[in-house]
Amino acid sequence: MTRIALVTGGSGGIGAAICRALSADGHHVLVGYGGNAEAAEKVAADCQGDAEAVRIDVTDEASVAAAVQRATELGTLAVVVNNAGVADDDLLLRLDPARFDRTVEVNLRGAYLVSRAAMRPMLRARFGRIVSVASVVALRGNVGQTAYAASKAGLIGFSKSLAREVGRKGVTVNVVAPGFVATAMTDALGDEAREALLAQAPTGRPVEADEVAATVAFLASEAAGSITGAVVPVDGGAGI
Repeated sequence: MTRIALVTGGSGGIGAAICRALSADGHHVLVGYGGNAEAAEKVAADCQGDAEAVRIDVTDEASVAAAVQRATELGTLAVVVNNAGVADDDLLLRLDPARFDRTVEVNLRGAYLVSRAAMRPMLRARFGRIVSVASVVALRGNVGQTAYAASKAGLIGFSKSLAREVGRKGVTVNVVAPGFVATAMTDALGDEAREALLAQAPTGRPVEADEVAATVAFLASEAAGSITGAVVPVDGGAGI
């Protein structure tokens, strides 16, 4: 049976690298996208193996259910990567409730909806790999990123708890915590914020998206069956 990997936020940056890595490992990859279909189609075309773009609004339960249904029609949903995320950074006094709520809705509630929808097919198969992409900011904080840090820290607590729930069923749940990765999202940061993040890393350089993807691919593999509830830093040592 074909093993399916569903990657949310798969149309660019880290997500695109993850899609390519999972495809190279033999998964049929569903490149999840929220709005940019053209970019998602390009990522799918760039994958070495079978891949296709699938629209998924991680904040909408029906959209999530449709994407998971597509995965089960194609084969066994073996891997879910919760990568969809937004960053709306500002100092707390300037961050209104709607902006805070939107960040949490996408980054945390979205992962909840996708993971929950994936549970039944994974538990039936008694195999599954859920990997969520958090951030080093969740572990140490950063000025102007209260909403982002809170949502990503919540993702870590969510993943550890879920790991305890489903570990005996052959399903692992892990988190990758990247440091500063040069993507469209980090390009939106100001120069001062970017320099501050880079200064925290002993390696003194940005993390490559392919480095994050390689870690995700390992956690998604059968070889990582005894790793669950882990938070794996890919941050150049920024979390030390």
